[in-house]
Amino acid sequence: MGIVNILLYFATMMGIYAILALSLNFHYGFSGLVNFGHVAFFAVGAYASALVTMMGAPFLVGVLLAGALAGLLGFIVALPTSKLSIHYWAITTLGIGEIIRLIAVNEEWLTRGSFGIIGIPQPLHGVIPNGLYPLFYLCVVVAFLALTYLVIRKLADSPFGRVLKAVREEDDLALAMGKPVFYFKVEAMTVGAIFAGIAGALFAHYITYISPLDFMPIVTFIIWAMVIVGGRGNALGSVVGAVIIVVFFNSTRFLKDYLPLSGQTVASLRMVAIGVLIILVVLFMRGGLIKEKKRVYRV
Repeated sequence: MGIVNILLYFATMMGIYAILALSLNFHYGFSGLVNFGHVAFFAVGAYASALVTMMGAPFLVGVLLAGALAGLLGFIVALPTSKLSIHYWAITTLGIGEIIRLIAVNEEWLTRGSFGIIGIPQPLHGVIPNGLYPLFYLCVVVAFLALTYLVIRKLADSPFGRVLKAVREEDDLALAMGKPVFYFKVEAMTVGAIFAGIAGALFAHYITYISPLDFMPIVTFIIWAMVIVGGRGNALGSVVGAVIIVVFFNSTRFLKDYLPLSGQTVASLRMVAIGVLIILVVLFMRGGLIKEKKRVYRV
């Protein structure tokens, strides 16, 4: 793989994870929903798009179906859990993430189990020259990232987004204003899950192979790192956080070539380093690298 293709790979993964970080930031940063099972929506989107396109459906149909099914899962998860306290909500979503992964492992008739799905079709593959295809796919990802960013910014600045921020600060505050907190939490969970599903579809068609190992709980931890480092409640912060963590996560893979350490040791130290980075940001840059700009309303 040449240096150009490596850079294109990094940029494409940054774009996919930036969409994923934006979706989690919509849950946590804008709505206060502590979601520890975000990888579930990512997985549902990836499998949905992979399966439907392997049956002959167009790429865009796969992406739309991925977003729809992930959103439906978010809606179903939110219905019984939206009245839970933040701690029980977090534990419940963590369990949902593991349930989805275990379904992928055990339902071989659908997901091919631990062997995974190979040969996932890529859009316009065979039409675009092989040498230009990484650049083409990067443009596709950037287009979806721009759409996600604009939609989330628009929602965050709308009256809907302002109610979500009130819910984030305190449920009683929103209730005192006569807002139905339960319905707003359900809607926020659904919207964020839709974009996570779209990110999953883009990931599946880029890698062309998915297995349950791609959707381990550690993925949720990495997305959380992006949101915390980039900045809670700030869409641009999610993108910046995704860029930093993807560069850090992928570039350290090559340390084993220069240090007398095994690949397994380097992988473990990488996660320790990300954990230390999160602690430093929380201690010294509370609110992340790009803090949320809160509006001040004067009476």
